[in-house]
Amino acid sequence: MTFNRRKFIRATGAAAGASLLGSPAIVRAQSEPIRLGLLTVKTGALASGGIDMERGLTIFLKEKNYTLGGRKVTLTVADTGAVPAQSRTKMQELVEREKVHAVVGPLAAFEALAMDDYIRTAQIPTLPVAGAEDMTQRKANPWFVRATSTSAQCAHPMADYCAKHLKYKRMAAIADDFAYGHEMLGGFQKVFEDAGGTLVQKLFSPLNAPDYGTYIAQLKTDIDGVFLGFAGSNGFRFFKQFNEYGMKGKLDLVGGMTAFDEVALRNMGDYALGSLSSCWYSATLNNPINRKFVAAYRADNGYDPGQYASGTYLYGEVLAAAIEALKGKVEDKQAFIKALRAVRVDTLRGPIAFDDYGNVVGNIYIRKVEKKDDRLVNNPVYTYSNVSQFWTYDPKEFLKHPVYSRDWPPMKGA
Repeated sequence: MTFNRRKFIRATGAAAGASLLGSPAIVRAQSEPIRLGLLTVKTGALASGGIDMERGLTIFLKEKNYTLGGRKVTLTVADTGAVPAQSRTKMQELVEREKVHAVVGPLAAFEALAMDDYIRTAQIPTLPVAGAEDMTQRKANPWFVRATSTSAQCAHPMADYCAKHLKYKRMAAIADDFAYGHEMLGGFQKVFEDAGGTLVQKLFSPLNAPDYGTYIAQLKTDIDGVFLGFAGSNGFRFFKQFNEYGMKGKLDLVGGMTAFDEVALRNMGDYALGSLSSCWYSATLNNPINRKFVAAYRADNGYDPGQYASGTYLYGEVLAAAIEALKGKVEDKQAFIKALRAVRVDTLRGPIAFDDYGNVVGNIYIRKVEKKDDRLVNNPVYTYSNVSQFWTYDPKEFLKHPVYSRDWPPMKGA
């Protein structure tokens, strides 16, 4: 890990001041900065989202002058490389070497699963972008606070919209072949079929697939549409090739929360116009917090923020609310996690609260790709309010079923 001279001077200065005053240990601790860690990805297929995670959180902290609850804040960023073992190691370094009070991240579901037991042992408040379903469900981690979405939380409304508003009866789906893709596709299938539709085909492609031609060729044509469950830049790559193969207009495509993310959208052409997706966020959300964030993000980066950048800004909002409630006293871990889970606040995504499992309840938006000021944007066309990770199902009944996977729910028809 690189040496940060500014951070070292600030930390040693605070420690020296406390020593000179002869303060008790607890007072001395609270005169030091609040230390936050960010687990993100800067290499590989997920890097575009990972880089934006750092940008979003940095904008929030700059707005607050790196001060929360009356205390200065330092941020240490760790690159996991989207490798499970490395993710766990980086989390350990943040906790044991950097002595962070909370961690934002990781990005990927498989990373979160790899460090689940360590998070429990270390008792470190963790605010993940990762959607790993069971960490706020059957195997709920008491140190998790998720303000973004589980893997399937945005797919449930998309399935409902396809069945009830678009009147689709038969659909296919393709997703990345890892936990996030499995869970997102499984959630879509469950709600679509419960609403009267039939998922006739499921395809899974490797996370680092060099080409999607063979998968596009396999898609059935006697269907109403295809659901895309891709992460990172894969949605852009699939849709670009789908257009190049002349399939645009022959099959309707609808996306989960990352397939048409703003980061991918800025690289797409007009062939993306009219495409629908579901997400907890859109850069065009018209509220004061989001307008300010989008303006700052565009000024810094030249393009609209997507759900990765907005996700870490959102976590800044959650952390700020909890730390203010504690008057900056984050050293008591039990009090800190309790305060985080008790947050009820208006954010850039709209109003949020948390359920008994530490997962967000908030708006999910059906978005349509349109053109504004010569750029493509996701314009919300329908809002599902107060969406739970359990959709409209009874939580106790929902948790009796296996976690969404490659094989569950099972296929019913073809």
